[in-house]
Amino acid sequence: MVSKRRIFILIVVLCIGVFGLFQCAVEKPPVTISSPDGNISVNFYLKNGAPYYSVNYKGKVILEDSKLGIDFSNGLSLGKDVQILEVKKDSFDTTYSPVYGIKKEVRDNYNRVTISLKEKRTPEVLFDVVFRVYNDGAGFRYVFPEQKSLGEFAIVSENSQFHFIDNHNAYALQLKSFTTNYESEFNKITLDEIKEESIIGLPLLIEVKDGPYVAITEANLTDYAGMYLGGVKDNLNTLISRLSPLPGEKDIKVKASTPHRTPWRVIMIAPEPGKLIESNIILNFNEPCAIDDPSWIKPGKAAWDWWSGSVAKGVRFKSGMNTKTMLHYIDFAGDYNLEYMLIDAGWYGNHRNPKADITTPIKEINMKKILARAKKRGVGVLLWMNWQCVRDQMDKAFPLYEKWGVKGVKVDYMNRDDQEMVNFYHKVVKKAAEHHLIVDFHGAYKPTGIRRTYPNLITREGVMGLEYSKWSKRCNPEHELTIPFTRMVAGPMDFTPGAFRNATKEQFKAVRIEPMAMGTRCHQLAMYVVYESPLQMLVDYPSAYRNQKGIEFIKVVPTTWDNTKVLNGKVGDYITIARKKGDEWYVGSMTDWTPRKLTIPLDFLGEGDYVAEIYQDATDADKVPTNVTVKKVIVKSTDKFVINMAPGGGFAMRLSPAPSGTSLPRYKPE
Repeated sequence: MVSKRRIFILIVVLCIGVFGLFQCAVEKPPVTISSPDGNISVNFYLKNGAPYYSVNYKGKVILEDSKLGIDFSNGLSLGKDVQILEVKKDSFDTTYSPVYGIKKEVRDNYNRVTISLKEKRTPEVLFDVVFRVYNDGAGFRYVFPEQKSLGEFAIVSENSQFHFIDNHNAYALQLKSFTTNYESEFNKITLDEIKEESIIGLPLLIEVKDGPYVAITEANLTDYAGMYLGGVKDNLNTLISRLSPLPGEKDIKVKASTPHRTPWRVIMIAPEPGKLIESNIILNFNEPCAIDDPSWIKPGKAAWDWWSGSVAKGVRFKSGMNTKTMLHYIDFAGDYNLEYMLIDAGWYGNHRNPKADITTPIKEINMKKILARAKKRGVGVLLWMNWQCVRDQMDKAFPLYEKWGVKGVKVDYMNRDDQEMVNFYHKVVKKAAEHHLIVDFHGAYKPTGIRRTYPNLITREGVMGLEYSKWSKRCNPEHELTIPFTRMVAGPMDFTPGAFRNATKEQFKAVRIEPMAMGTRCHQLAMYVVYESPLQMLVDYPSAYRNQKGIEFIKVVPTTWDNTKVLNGKVGDYITIARKKGDEWYVGSMTDWTPRKLTIPLDFLGEGDYVAEIYQDATDADKVPTNVTVKKVIVKSTDKFVINMAPGGGFAMRLSPAPSGTSLPRYKPE
C-alpha cells in the first residue's frame, strides 16, 4: 500500500516537471497590453521561439495560442524562431471630427505596444508586431523596417491565426473564389464548418458562447492584398488569414520592399451585436484626413435611373438613356431636395466595353444641357463608369468632369481585392480628390476605413443589395436584417434602398423593369436610418414616389449623423437604431418575416417635448404592404414607444423639438 507521504512527493515531482515543460515552451513572461477601460487585454508571448498572442474580455479568454507569421517566396519564414529585441508601450487619446459618419466626434483612445523581433536564423530579418487595444476591440499589424536583411520581397502567405476556445456560431460570407464582389448572404454556421480550403469574406461575426460578440475584419488596407479567413487543418476552432493572390500569380500575394507594413487585423468585441454597429474602431486604424479642405464633399441622397429601368411615366417622350429622361429625374431630385442625380451605365456607350471613351457621351445624351438643368435645380450629377475605362482614362476624364461641373463618379465591376486592385482604389480616390469628385465603388470589396483619410470615398457596395430583387428572391428580410450586424460593421454600404412597389413573400416576383421589393414600404423607409451610407439612393422612378406616403420622410432624412444608438437587435431577426442630426432624432426599425411588437424607450431624447412624425405599417400591411399609417404626436424622454411591425415590416420616425403652443395630441400606447 502506497503511503500518503509517497503520494505527496509524487505529486510535487509531477508538478515540477509540468512547470518545467511549460517554462521550456513559453519563454519569459508574456507582454501584456490592456484597453483604457481595462476590459480587454492582449498577451504576446513566444512558445519554442514562435510568436503567439491571446485576447481576453473581462477576464474571459476569447482567443488563445493564436500564432503569428509570414512566409516569403524565397523560402524565408517569419515567426519560426525569433527573439524579442525591444518592447515599447505608449498610449494615445484624442478626438476628431470626420467629414461624415455615424458620430459628429470620434474618440481615438488606445494603448499600444510595439514588439521588435529578430529571426534567429540567417538572414536574421527584423520585424515588429504592433498591437493597439481600444475599449471596443484590438488590432495588430506587422511592420518591416528598412534593413539589409530584407529589401524587395514577395509574400506567399500570411499566417495570422485566430484561435477560439470553443466551436462558436458565426455569420459567414462563404465565397467561391478570391475574385469576388462580396455580394452574397452571411450564413449562420459553426466554426468547425470553416475548412482549410474555405474562403470567408470579412467581416466575420462570431457569437462567443455566453458572450461577447466578436467581429474579425481588417483596416487600412493599403498596398497589400485583401484578407479572407480559412480553417487550419487538425487545429479546432482556429481561423487563419488567407490573402487574395495577384493576377496571373499562383502563389504570390504581395510584392513590396522595405519599409513596409501590413493592414491592421482587427478583432472587434462588444457585449451585444448592436454595439459593434456603434463602433468607429475601423476609422481609428486609419490616418487622418489627407484633404486640406474637404468642405466640398457633400453627403446626400440621389435619384437614380438604373434600378427601375429608366422608367418615366406620364410623360410625352420615350424613356431610356436619353436627355429628356435624365432631365425628368433631375427635376424630381430638385423637387424633393435630393442632392444628386446618378446617371448610370449607358451614358457613354457599351458599359461592358473596357475601351469605351468615358469623355464622350452618346448622341442621345446632351451632357451640357443635363448639367445646366442640374445646376439650376441645385442637383449634383454623378456618372457611372467601367473601372477599366477609369484605369486607362482617369488622367484625362477626371479634369474634364471637374470642368463640366460633375460632382462624382461611380466606378464598377472591379470584383477583386488583390494588391494591384487595392492600389487602383487608392489611385482613383486620390485622383478624384484632386478634381473635387466624390467616389462610389460598386463591384467592390468591404470598407477598411480609408474614407477617414480620403473622405471623398463616400460609400461603396460590397453587399448584396436591392438590385438582386430584379432577378432573384435572395434580397429578402432575413438577409436585410443580417447585414447591419455583419457587412455594415466594416462601414458604409450602398444597398440602394427606397423601393415603393412593395410585396409580401407570396406576391413577390423578380422582374427587371419596374421591379418590386420584399416587405413593406415602412421596411424600406427604415433602411434610410438603419443602413449607414453617406450617399443614399432612391431606387424607384419619379412617379413611383410623387404624392405617395413615405416620400416626405425620405425627403428630410439625413445621410450623415451626429450620434448613433442601437436600441435593440438580434442578428437576422430585428433591429432598431436611433440617429441624431442637429436637434432632431430619427428612428428606424425593421423585422424579418416574423411580425413583431417592440417597446422602444425614448430616453435618448433631451429634455422637453418632441413632435414625433411616425410612419408605421398599416393594420393590413401584411396583405397590402404599400399601406402606411402616418401620424404626429407629442412625446418626451420618459415615454416608451410601442412599435407594431407586419411580416417584413418596418417603422420610421422623425423626432423634432416641439414648438411652444403645439396642439398635437400626446402619445398613448395602443
